[in-house]
Amino acid sequence: MPTVIPLILLPGLLCDSALWQNQINHLKNHVDCRVADTTGHDRMESLAQDVLADAPPQFALAGLSMGGYVALEIMRQAPERVMKLCLLDTSARPDTPEQRERRRLMLAMSRKGYFKGVTTRLLPQLIHSDRLGDKSLTDTIMAMGERLGREVYYRQQMAILNRVDSRPALKDIRCPTLVIGGRQDALTPPEITSEIAEGIPNARLQLIENCGHLAPLEQPDEVNRFMEDWL
Repeated sequence: MPTVIPLILLPGLLCDSALWQNQINHLKNHVDCRVADTTGHDRMESLAQDVLADAPPQFALAGLSMGGYVALEIMRQAPERVMKLCLLDTSARPDTPEQRERRRLMLAMSRKGYFKGVTTRLLPQLIHSDRLGDKSLTDTIMAMGERLGREVYYRQQMAILNRVDSRPALKDIRCPTLVIGGRQDALTPPEITSEIAEGIPNARLQLIENCGHLAPLEQPDEVNRFMEDWL
């Protein structure tokens, strides 16, 4: 009987296991899916350490957006433990000065009690414009933010704000790597995901049409197919 591969799934900012539910359902007969906790610290280094402390000796690893930042930190700390790597809708770059200023503004507002989670105003940044009227999808996204709340948002934004530039370390990643991006991703557009794939030796890039930043929710069948091939 073939060995079941442990697959650790890392959610993005204000996302939880609901982000990956389609992949968990599809892959459960092939891999042991585990959604890691990315809520407990305000530093990427500490988030990665927590994941590694709870992980088996070797595992496959997939991360979306902020989860991708954690995945890249894991690759710096313990590359020998990662059998396969999948990075979705993420970036190896640090924030630009404009992004940092916007993040600081959002942090200050959240500390003053203005945290509202993921609102309808933010959804166009996260999903393809054709899906804005899909209530099942938008309700799922907003419910994740409500469950995680203000304190988690603050810690996660601080971790993102203080992350390092991962581009110099891409060349050192040696495990089989898949990079997935939404063609219409407003937050990490194709040139950002392509940069990651070009920086990692022998990485494979898959861009999904009619898809924004939350590919596992927006285009689950495509993501399932690519991840199954990768595994």
